[in-house]
Amino acid sequence: MTMSRVMCRPTQPLKNVPSSGQSQMMRPKEKVVLVMGATGSGKTRLSVDLATCFPSEIINSDKMQVYEGLEIVTNKATKEEQRGIPHHLLGIQNPDTEFTASDFCDVASRAIESITRRDKVPIVVGGSNSYMEALVERFGPRFEWCFLWVDVSVPVLHSYVAQRVDHMLRCGMVNELRPFFNVNGDYARGIRKAIGVSEFHAYFRREATASGETRMRLLQEAVRDVKRNTCHLACKQLGRIHMLRSVEGWKIHRVCATPVFQKRGHDANEAWNNMVAQPCASIVSQFLSSANSTSGRVAPSMQPN
Repeated sequence: MTMSRVMCRPTQPLKNVPSSGQSQMMRPKEKVVLVMGATGSGKTRLSVDLATCFPSEIINSDKMQVYEGLEIVTNKATKEEQRGIPHHLLGIQNPDTEFTASDFCDVASRAIESITRRDKVPIVVGGSNSYMEALVERFGPRFEWCFLWVDVSVPVLHSYVAQRVDHMLRCGMVNELRPFFNVNGDYARGIRKAIGVSEFHAYFRREATASGETRMRLLQEAVRDVKRNTCHLACKQLGRIHMLRSVEGWKIHRVCATPVFQKRGHDANEAWNNMVAQPCASIVSQFLSSANSTSGRVAPSMQPN
């Protein structure tokens, strides 16, 4: 099995993880779990895995996944991958409008309050750290936060990102992108800011008139640019997480998933469960069963790795 969407998305229920049990009865409603990491690191898979261990609902904090459309390009979790877990802020916004960090805070905070009123755990997940930072800064005193960071070494992550783009291409990325082509090259608003849209501008502009050889060259250049810009985004996201941890003082629990990405098939799934899902479930179990900390913007007293 090659590294593909399968590896970084839910495949089967977790086994041998801490049961929700009594800890759920003790859980304050104000507690929120945030799953962080660079694009392609497995955040979606972890969030769904955790939601199968604890009564939870997931809140998307990815800037592009909040919009309707481009399911392949923005790598939205499919219904099958969501495994029946309610997802909020996923594909809910008109793709031609802007959805700011302030908008996210307003909608996400209402979702958090709704989820906690129903005695469930809000799990906020996504690569847009600016959204998460705005949420924590605005509502820090109201909620207690548990930060989980799925980390993958940069060379391994870049290799996986390149393979994932190739997989997206095979799944129909070009046809999905074609309706979003703008002849004027205006890609500064809404979902058109997603990586992949502007990169294919030259290809779509000349697609109907260029020779087969030229079209192939333009396609290869577009795919190359998507891979390069996605890797650049991953590095930017990692830099932001390091800043939040070292400068802002967020107590972020780092879990290394690099060995998972170096395996295939059953071995990869087993490594994910042992090295990522189960350790994170243990952290969340302790977080939910602990008394509230004195600071509303940090995780419990457990030190980050």
